Amino acid sequence: MSTYLIGDVHGCYDELVALLGQVNFTPEADTLWLTGDLVARGPKSLEVLRYVRSLGDSVRIVLGNHDLHLLAVYAGISRNKPKDLVTPLLEAPDADTLINWLRRQPLLQVDEANRLVMAHAGITPQWDLSAAIACAGEVSAVLSSDSYPLFLDAMYGDMPNNWSPQLTGLARLRFSTNALTRMRYCFANGQLDMYCKDAPGNAPSLLKPWFSLPGPVKEEYSIAFGHWASLEGQGTPDGVYALDTGCCWGGALTCLRWEDKAWFHQASLRPEITNEI
Repeated sequence: MSTYLIGDVHGCYDELVALLGQVNFTPEADTLWLTGDLVARGPKSLEVLRYVRSLGDSVRIVLGNHDLHLLAVYAGISRNKPKDLVTPLLEAPDADTLINWLRRQPLLQVDEANRLVMAHAGITPQWDLSAAIACAGEVSAVLSSDSYPLFLDAMYGDMPNNWSPQLTGLARLRFSTNALTRMRYCFANGQLDMYCKDAPGNAPSLLKPWFSLPGPVKEEYSIAFGHWASLEGQGTPDGVYALDTGCCWGGALTCLRWEDKAWFHQASLRPEITNEI
């Protein structure tokens, strides 16, 4: 019985199947954790969703920003970008089933036995675990409700970018969504920067990777995240695992077997794709 953590799949179904074959993943015995962004940019988002949904209780996922954008596109709130390659999914006969399954997935996974937390972008250092659980749960509750299109229409935006327990309503939901699905950098006080996407060596000096700042969750739990392909899986402190290695950009799909911390990689089957985040 093993736990496998895999970075952003982004529609790279063939690579996902190959990587799971490489580690002999067995749904009846093993558990698969996926860091979100199951869809977009790769060619087979439809096949990825169908497969992941078929795994039932053998998989634990979190939603990423591209997953949320897909929900907004399907709800008629946002534009379908041709480069996302999700038209086959949107037009599939089972699209409604897949979308309704996707919007009921969480933004945070916590495994107390393994002292492991997973979120697509990470955990803001301004939160302790109880705040992260509460805020992720509030977003999930709205996404699971009949009023989810109202939230999707309001989720786009970069403000507020500083946490306060006094935040309420859509402002609170937007902050939580950005922290869990879009964050890369923070200022020294923990305030989110929502603009810089560069690798740490190229970022402005005022900005720090969220995982380089002290925070109560990082001190007590290991954290797995995706989202930040330009890290190339490198440069994080002990106990923080960057799993997005840019498969959809021509990189690789990366897997961490939790029990022995063994790493596995499946090179992109489309290596001609240019690396643009």
